[in-house]
Amino acid sequence: MTKLDCNVVNCSYNADNCCRRTDIQVEGTQAKTSSETCCGSFAPKGCGCQSCHTTDVKKDTTVSCEACGCKFNEDHACHAGHIGISGGHADSSRETECGSFVCSC
Repeated sequence: MTKLDCNVVNCSYNADNCCRRTDIQVEGTQAKTSSETCCGSFAPKGCGCQSCHTTDVKKDTTVSCEACGCKFNEDHACHAGHIGISGGHADSSRETECGSFVCSC
């Protein structure tokens, strides 16, 4: 599992810069920079999803990753020891990004 910090305060899963999900999906199949990635698991506050309201906050998270050009991606899974999802006050997943993306090109 990867240590995850998330500053996307408008995401329903965010609690004190941690994620309530046990797994997330990073998107960006053709990404060459972190700004070309996003958190596909983003759910805006008030979306009504039941799983958003659990009280468990996790630092250890399984990260599925479509960013094949990232040096931490091995078989569509992130193997970085720590990642940060950024996006502050994002209103959609496209306004988020994996701040730990490092291009392997």
